[in-house]
Amino acid sequence: MMSNSSVKTYLEQHSYRCLSPKAVLFDMDGVLFNSMPYHAVAWTKALQKHGFHFEKREAFLHEGRTGASTINIVSQRQLGKDATEDEIKAIYQDKCIEFNKFPLAQPFDGDLELLHKVKASGLMSILVTGSGQRSLLGRLEKNYPGIFKPELMVTAFDVKIGKPNPEPYLMGLKKGKLKPNEAIVVENAPLGIQSSVAAGIFTVAVNTGPIDDEVLYESGANIIFPSIRAFCDNWEKLLEDFTSIVNN
Repeated sequence: MMSNSSVKTYLEQHSYRCLSPKAVLFDMDGVLFNSMPYHAVAWTKALQKHGFHFEKREAFLHEGRTGASTINIVSQRQLGKDATEDEIKAIYQDKCIEFNKFPLAQPFDGDLELLHKVKASGLMSILVTGSGQRSLLGRLEKNYPGIFKPELMVTAFDVKIGKPNPEPYLMGLKKGKLKPNEAIVVENAPLGIQSSVAAGIFTVAVNTGPIDDEVLYESGANIIFPSIRAFCDNWEKLLEDFTSIVNN
């Protein structure tokens, strides 16, 4: 949960004098949509169909990777080699088919209110996701009208390496013309948190899945909220602490 010490520790670790947030960088799955349970089932069914052993919980641990990266990790583990491009294409296509069998994933309680608060605070909202799930990307404008601009979105179609590498969040900073201490990241996944931390950004974790808080802290989260609603309700206090603490 929020504390002044979280901000002070972050500033000291990175030798920043202050936090001057101009933008919030949002992950998508598990943050803007309650879609991870669907992804977990879809990945499990698709990979098992192609002869790979995979369990649903593992999908939460790999969340944030590009599809190809997830497939290659499983292929390397079981076969000792990367999958071919054709194999990756076939597996990911089956994964998308399975995902789209589910009802539309819904935003979490507090998502829209949080985004409105961010906008009212004068901050930009930037999307940084490892997902290439077009059925979700296409719904951003419908669920969050006027919030996410195409030029301020980083998706699986933009990155080469993906999370946990800092590449996606560094790209988000570049698109927003931001320094690391001018942004806040909202993440739910260990790999996404590692990516954000490696990019030098203050990272808020929202624990919307089955992973223990300790795993999120070990990944480098600066603070953790138990839900989007809890983060939304504490937004004003969080922003106040950001702007009032200076590292001397």
